[in-house]
Amino acid sequence: MEKAEALKKLNEKWFTQCICELKKTATQPVPGDGNADAKVVFVGEAPGKNEDLEGRPFVGAAGKFLAEMLESIKMERKDIYITNIVKYRPPNNRDPESSEKEACAPWLYEELNLIAPKLIVFLGRHSMNDFFPELKISDAHGKLIIKKFKHITTSHFLPLYHPAAALYNGGMRETLLEDFKKISLALKKINTQ
Repeated sequence: MEKAEALKKLNEKWFTQCICELKKTATQPVPGDGNADAKVVFVGEAPGKNEDLEGRPFVGAAGKFLAEMLESIKMERKDIYITNIVKYRPPNNRDPESSEKEACAPWLYEELNLIAPKLIVFLGRHSMNDFFPELKISDAHGKLIIKKFKHITTSHFLPLYHPAAALYNGGMRETLLEDFKKISLALKKINTQ
């Protein structure tokens, strides 16, 4: 079975099996979106209002800035896959609770293992801290981390500030654009190992 079809079936399975409490308040699940054969998977925190309505991740203002940053490194959204730690919008865009992250984790891990990207890029501290709870985004952003986990096959990670941070803080924009250039460098490094 082709990866894209397998991913579709995986999401359909989790639409019914996911036990996340956020299901009760969200409009719909927001599964990952993009290229099932992507070398790079971006992981955000949770769907927002626009994502909840459309059923796709990163479709609001942060998504537009993400597309701009991808363009700056000669990539397009169709080249990557993008998903979130939790698949349902938390009420009033609050941070997801640990029980909600735990409920969505098997879905995320299956998604990541099916795609098997060379690099996972965390968009923001919440997704990074889900894998690396001890790190601070202000110290770790733009630095390639290599670590093996039991539950996923990918072992290369690149934390970045969340695109929304640049919408609220203009100084972050340049930092994010600089850090985005490190995606290509990280892929080159991974390919030579």
